[in-house]
Amino acid sequence: MNAPLRQPRTRPSPQTLDSVLAQLAARFGERFSTAPALREQHASTLTWAANEPPDAVVFPQDAEEVAAIVRACAAHRVPVIPFGAGSSLEGHVNAPFGGVCVDTSRMNAVRAVHAEDLDCVVEPGVTRKQLDAHLRDQGLFFPIDPGADATLGGMVATRASGTNAVRYGTMRDNVVALEAVMPTGEIVRTARRARKSSAGYDLTRLLVGSEGTLGIVTEITLRLHGIPEAISGGVCAFPSVRAACEATILTIQSGIPVARIELLDAAQIRACNAYSKLDLAEAPTLFVEFHGTRAGVREEAERFGEIARECGGGAFAWATEAEARGRLWQARHDAYWAAMSLCPGAKGISTDVCVPISRLAECVEATEADLARSRIVGTIVGHVGDGNFHVLPLVDDSDPDEVARVRAFIDRLVERALDMEGTCTGEHGVGQKKMRFLEAEHGPGALELMRTIKRAIDPHDIMNPGKVLLP
Repeated sequence: MNAPLRQPRTRPSPQTLDSVLAQLAARFGERFSTAPALREQHASTLTWAANEPPDAVVFPQDAEEVAAIVRACAAHRVPVIPFGAGSSLEGHVNAPFGGVCVDTSRMNAVRAVHAEDLDCVVEPGVTRKQLDAHLRDQGLFFPIDPGADATLGGMVATRASGTNAVRYGTMRDNVVALEAVMPTGEIVRTARRARKSSAGYDLTRLLVGSEGTLGIVTEITLRLHGIPEAISGGVCAFPSVRAACEATILTIQSGIPVARIELLDAAQIRACNAYSKLDLAEAPTLFVEFHGTRAGVREEAERFGEIARECGGGAFAWATEAEARGRLWQARHDAYWAAMSLCPGAKGISTDVCVPISRLAECVEATEADLARSRIVGTIVGHVGDGNFHVLPLVDDSDPDEVARVRAFIDRLVERALDMEGTCTGEHGVGQKKMRFLEAEHGPGALELMRTIKRAIDPHDIMNPGKVLLP
């Protein structure tokens, strides 16, 4: 029988908590708060998980201050919850056992850009849009673009992805090195700036995706890319979700170096037309983009158009003008808010899975049929070039029957993905809401190994407790 993570976590005693909070209040002054509204804001979950606020919020300005917070909390086993922009979707920033929220938004400096090495060093509170604005004049960009303007620290914590992942990879592939404060309050560096190393364990990859349960990231070294000479993009409608997925699969298998290939189902297109003032055909649609030379992107777009026609797609309308492309991709990034307008007053429960690309069409088609059969209004969008797609059921959370149907639908979605050798989450992360699926995905042996790592690094379970691993 596998050993539990540890004894069930409990809240610190009021006396212990008061002592720690008094110590932090004396050190941080106006950058420390126990205001109820601010605490609730720092537990926003964007899902139907209950709001579980921390006991206090602190705004450090450098790694030494983060270390001081952690040391104060560690001495009395008070939980520490890292916070970036609060855009995570699985309850990552909730504080089920109370504790201190460490908001890194004031650690937002771009410390260095090494253009010749194609890397940069940033603090965790820098957002992806802030970084790209800083890099633009140097002809560089950072490719990972989750829909929200997330902080880079949060993107590291959740191993974020986005529309460019099919060509440029995820955060796992684009983080060179990290500086982090560990549960003891010690500041460690996981690697140097060298592009490759065989020296020791890969601590960088251990922390990327750990969701704040092993340490708090205080500095990030990222890979950068040159802005392409030419970018072309456009849209192509299909008679069915399956046809769109088959076109995606053929595109990837043909070796066409597509930078972005996004699926929006008919319901999502209808929502985007209304919300973003588009005039697209209300049919399953692929948004596609190519990066490279002028001649290269033209050839790639033409080859994709041929594949689309073979799969029953309509004309591929493509353009190189930045304004036209920007409008399309802004509509894609606004898909969540557009979908919410389909059922005013409903709550959107965004979830995601990822499957091997050969099973993508089957999985998306079955999911679409499940939505209809379950009488659930929802949309499907996806970074389908790497087999990842999102479903946004819209639910009236005052209706117990509807809530039950949506919960059951999400369970079936995950089970379907796992049956197809996929994962319960391609990029949202585990947080609180997907912990129960990890044993089915990884098996008890791998899960116990994760618990062993957690126990070794954080024996008192102060780092974002109640996330990722069930006790």
